[in-house]
Amino acid sequence: MEPAPGPQEKYQLITRNLQEVLGEDKLMAILKERELKIYWGTATTGKPHVAYFVPMSKIADFLKAGCEVTILFADLHAYLDNMKAPWELLELRTRYYENVIKAMLESIGVPLEKLKFVQGTDYQLSKEYTLDVYRLSSVMTQHDAKKAGAEVVKQVEHPLLSGLLYPGLQALDEEYLKVDAQFGGVDQRKIFTFAEKYLPSLGYAKRIHLMNPMVPGLTGSKMSSSEEDSKIDLLDSKENVKKKLRKAFCEPGNVENNGVLSFIKHVLFPLKSEFVVLREEKWGGNKTYTAYENLEKDFAEQVVHPGDLKNSVEVSLNKLLDPIREKFNTPELKKLMHMAYPRDKPVEKHTKNCEPEYEVIPSQLDIRVGKVISVEKHPDADSLYVEKIDVGEPEPRTVVSGLVHFVPKEQLQDRLVVLLCNMKPKAMRGVESQGMVLCASSVGEPRQVEPLDPPDGCCAGDRVYVEGYEDGEPDDELKPKKKVFEKLQVNFRVSEDCVAQWKQRNFLTKLGTVSCKSLKGGSIS
Repeated sequence: MEPAPGPQEKYQLITRNLQEVLGEDKLMAILKERELKIYWGTATTGKPHVAYFVPMSKIADFLKAGCEVTILFADLHAYLDNMKAPWELLELRTRYYENVIKAMLESIGVPLEKLKFVQGTDYQLSKEYTLDVYRLSSVMTQHDAKKAGAEVVKQVEHPLLSGLLYPGLQALDEEYLKVDAQFGGVDQRKIFTFAEKYLPSLGYAKRIHLMNPMVPGLTGSKMSSSEEDSKIDLLDSKENVKKKLRKAFCEPGNVENNGVLSFIKHVLFPLKSEFVVLREEKWGGNKTYTAYENLEKDFAEQVVHPGDLKNSVEVSLNKLLDPIREKFNTPELKKLMHMAYPRDKPVEKHTKNCEPEYEVIPSQLDIRVGKVISVEKHPDADSLYVEKIDVGEPEPRTVVSGLVHFVPKEQLQDRLVVLLCNMKPKAMRGVESQGMVLCASSVGEPRQVEPLDPPDGCCAGDRVYVEGYEDGEPDDELKPKKKVFEKLQVNFRVSEDCVAQWKQRNFLTKLGTVSCKSLKGGSIS
């Protein structure tokens, strides 16, 4: 068993390859007394890519140095940053990040049991934290808040107030996670100095700040989730890895803004303590480097060819990605990825007679609570009722429903129902129907049907929405050709608790969940 590293050795492990440390004296003083408590946070926005191996390799260093490490999935920050993550996707993206970050750590041999994982909204919505946000906002200036977030928060022509809150929340996280230090990229330096300035004004200690350099992307600029050509996705196929590395900026002899060399320096060398350049015998054969500086020197002097460097990185990178690809090659995680990152644009069909594929969302549906004022049998159809339903408009709507064989007339009279209100009016056996009563149906025979029940206390006209989609505006009228309702309805289900759901998200009103009486697992139409 290896002896435990001393304070100086721990300091070297913690600070190696960092660009800057704020609070070096305090860091050494803590290491002489006890283990360092440190956290790294990641906003759950775009899909993590291979540059995330840079902080992962530093986390490995922290653990080797005996640090107590917390990883924060900053879901609320993701929303505050110009809504890079829509509110309805926060939970899904956080689950995706947790799975993929853990898979990355496992692929580089980091023991997960030594790490603590925290989700921001687990504590950032508490009374105490919220009060501290208000306290901080009463002492920090707009100028300082804007300046602090300039390198991190998305900059737009008309910035939202949420972007000014972002740096303050990140500062408060240091106190609420009870750490000595925060680790991040050097692009967060202004947020770190903001925290050092303002936390003491709330009576909280100034923390240590450790900063990684920004690793160039494949194009020579910062590697970014939003720039497809600049990064390699963690789930890219081997073919895509090869294709992207071939396009990568790696000019012979140029070591500046070289994303390929930077990846070797900040990920592959710290993990393996060596790097092997793979070459054919006629070009000198394989060469093993045990110091990055020697590799960079040989590349600068053009002893190492860019093609050989790229091929060697490709082999090493695929070894890191293979376990991640394997973990995500399951129906459950594939589904999670597609739900967390839905395609937000229609796929254009370039054939002359085809419409583009049209993506639909639940907020397009105008669903309301209705009160049945009257019920009569349809004069020309034994299976249909004609109802007058109040949905909060000046006049009640006429609705035709095929419920005669399932729901007695007296059970419909004066009850609250859930009504789809923006379907195109349709004549049903001579009577125009101006909506659809949504009902749960059993699976199999004999068929059972139950109208959905709004929560107690609802009023006619109260809006019904799907959890996470409360802010969208419904279409004025659903276009039959686009089949909006039909595409959404295939994912309408009744849960085991008899709650109406779309893709496991509850139907809600302002008073609670929409349900049915007994048809667990049923469909809804």
